[in-house]
Amino acid sequence: MSDIFTYSPGQLPLLVTIPHSGTLLAPGMEARLTPDARTLPDTDWYVDHLYACAHALGASTLRARYSRYVTDLNRGADNAVLYPGRPSTGVVPTHTFDGAPLYLAGQEPDEAEIQERIGTYWHPYHNAITAELERLRAKWGWAILWDAHSIRSQIPHLFEGTLPTLNFGTNSGASCAASLAEQLVQHAAQNSSYTHVLNGRFKGGYTTRHYGQPQNGIHAVQLELAQSAYLASEDAPWPISLPAAAQLGQLIEGLLKLAIAYRPDR
Repeated sequence: MSDIFTYSPGQLPLLVTIPHSGTLLAPGMEARLTPDARTLPDTDWYVDHLYACAHALGASTLRARYSRYVTDLNRGADNAVLYPGRPSTGVVPTHTFDGAPLYLAGQEPDEAEIQERIGTYWHPYHNAITAELERLRAKWGWAILWDAHSIRSQIPHLFEGTLPTLNFGTNSGASCAASLAEQLVQHAAQNSSYTHVLNGRFKGGYTTRHYGQPQNGIHAVQLELAQSAYLASEDAPWPISLPAAAQLGQLIEGLLKLAIAYRPDR
């Protein structure tokens, strides 16, 4: 096991990545954060729990162990903006999703520290993704990358209104075959307990956009879950509702089975 992430290789052409459920902080970082930031409010709580079925199904899994506040692994190392015109949290964030400062005054990371974090956390994680996708593609001729996320259902600073439960992102159709996206959305539509959207507010972050190259045999999907679907409360300390999580986990298992069974057009 790497200190940066946990990796479990699978046998089937699916890699599930979980970049934002980690809660570790870089050495000396906690003392520099505001009291609110120390609670890590923007964590993708329990996403690893929701995807516990993935490895048993035969998928590979890669889960980051460090908080997104250390380095946001779903942003590019060049810090390019994903959604122009909207607030951006950056590859090394300095503000929460609500726009509040993460760091005490004068404690923000400088450019040298930002680059050090990118080298320490970002590059090893993405090197591992690249290597695993190449392994799977060499074995099968194709691979599917499933980037797993969750977020509070209401964050006025980032988006208007309330999110659907299931937010599928395929970079507006560029990161995976339309036939795969259609199967996933159709499966979601069969469960009346949840709402869903394809390429709505969340179209996929860096991981989906960078690795999703259907023309080269790599299909990428991001699923952003509204945390209201499985948390007893979206406020601290973010308690999980085990019955709700179990129900959502069953749906996730069905979606992953579809991804595993998918065969690209030849």
